[in-house]
Amino acid sequence: MNDTSMRDKVVVITGAAGTMGQAATRWFAAQGARVAMIDVSEPPMAILARELGPGVQGFHCDIRSVESVHATHRNVTDAFGEVDILINNAGILSNHKVEATTLEEWRQVLAVNLDGALFWSQLVVPSMKSRRWGRIVNVGSLAAKTGGITAGTAYAVTKGAIAALTFSLARELAAHGVTVNAIAPAYVKTPMVTEQLTEAQRQALLQQIPVGRFCEPEEFAHAVGFLASPMSGFITGEVLDLNGGLHMD
Repeated sequence: MNDTSMRDKVVVITGAAGTMGQAATRWFAAQGARVAMIDVSEPPMAILARELGPGVQGFHCDIRSVESVHATHRNVTDAFGEVDILINNAGILSNHKVEATTLEEWRQVLAVNLDGALFWSQLVVPSMKSRRWGRIVNVGSLAAKTGGITAGTAYAVTKGAIAALTFSLARELAAHGVTVNAIAPAYVKTPMVTEQLTEAQRQALLQQIPVGRFCEPEEFAHAVGFLASPMSGFITGEVLDLNGGLHMD
């Protein structure tokens, strides 16, 4: 309990090339952690790794593929050692409602948003249990609780499943010193908001959000860091809302 430092903790962040993943990478790097950025998009990771120094590296990984995840996990542990903190952040958006959702889209969204979280969790859990310390933070969504205000069927379903995965792992791993929590953000300033929603949709949403603005990526990163902190060891199985008061329960 005396050690509250993130220094030298090994952190894996999936979806690290995106806006939220980069913000989380910066947060953990600033705390002295060693960060393995995981994504299929290599150039943004390479740029950020050069900026932040040798304690941050990018690793190409297709999280839909169990073989790719296994190979990348080996590369990460060779470079940094066993993983202390896993941030399952990778995700893709689908706005199609049920009748417009194709089988191909359904399977693609489930593969990225759900399968990857399971694959990475399966690989990091054994060492966390053996060392009796670990943190898993899953990135869900407000869509899991509302059915999706603007998000589509497949997206909302995967985020509901992420919440259930969080509860299942939290129950299983609590006695081993490993906590598992989730964040349910809504409308973080990412391309999902700035590019995939129309201006009319954005203005309509702002009128519904009590704080009157969208979430900053740095606020998301701070929430992730809180749940990953050594001082958050008595919090597990929690889904932390990050939505500016848009939904309260």
